[in-house]
Amino acid sequence: MIEPGQLVLLVSPKGKRYLRKYDEKDVLHTNEGHLSLSEAAAAGYGGLVRTHLGRPYRILKPTLYDLVKNVRRQTQIIYPKDIGYIAMRLSAVSGARIVEAGSGSGSLTVALAALVGPAGKVYTYERRPEFKKLCTRNLEWAGFGDGRVEQFDRDIAEGFLPHAADALFLDVRTPWEYLQHIPGAVLPGAPLGFLLPTVPQVADLLAGLEAGPFEELEVLEILLRRWKPVSERLRPDDRMVAHTGFLVFARLTAGERLASEPAAGESEVDAAEADEGLTDQAE
Repeated sequence: MIEPGQLVLLVSPKGKRYLRKYDEKDVLHTNEGHLSLSEAAAAGYGGLVRTHLGRPYRILKPTLYDLVKNVRRQTQIIYPKDIGYIAMRLSAVSGARIVEAGSGSGSLTVALAALVGPAGKVYTYERRPEFKKLCTRNLEWAGFGDGRVEQFDRDIAEGFLPHAADALFLDVRTPWEYLQHIPGAVLPGAPLGFLLPTVPQVADLLAGLEAGPFEELEVLEILLRRWKPVSERLRPDDRMVAHTGFLVFARLTAGERLASEPAAGESEVDAAEADEGLTDQAE
């Protein structure tokens, strides 16, 4: 049985999706008829309910993907295809403490809140009050208004508070201007992430990272191409989700930087290929 206040995803046979917070008095109106959410709650997650015109709708519990895609937005959101890699690189696991700036509409904030869980903490900075308010609304809508996210209406040009966090992510226009404040917010060795839309911005950020106490620099973009899931005519979709932004990652060092020059007799290309994704493991 679905309880009042829980989120419900209703899916039509054509794949049209409606995400609602369950209220027993609420009625969903579609071009295929209307249906009572109380009937959907009675059917339960995984069940089937029909509109007054007899059209079937599947009742599902929304995934984190659904939550991120359906936040109310006034800004460009960070998409699930990028969030997945960001979460891995920042080690956004249960109990982690992560600093984020700026919050924007809160798509990444919602995802991080889900991943760190009630034992973790997300410290999110947003200097524009309208975006902070929207992020708060989206967190409460998604069910994460329980204190695991702490919001700050503070310009990070003034510095971060001393969170001693495990990781940090900046989604701001000129992140190189705030690099000097990072050591005061995270633990030594913490993974750092950045999102930028253009090549010149990435170059400016790299110059700042190369000049500071940062190592393990990585720049990438993630492209997503879906395929039509029809067995008789399996082929790629006509459109794809291509460039949504450049992701940059680094590590905060503590003291002397690790030398990055290739070994004697080894070219930079050989060194990069040898090190790509490989870690020595003890037997």
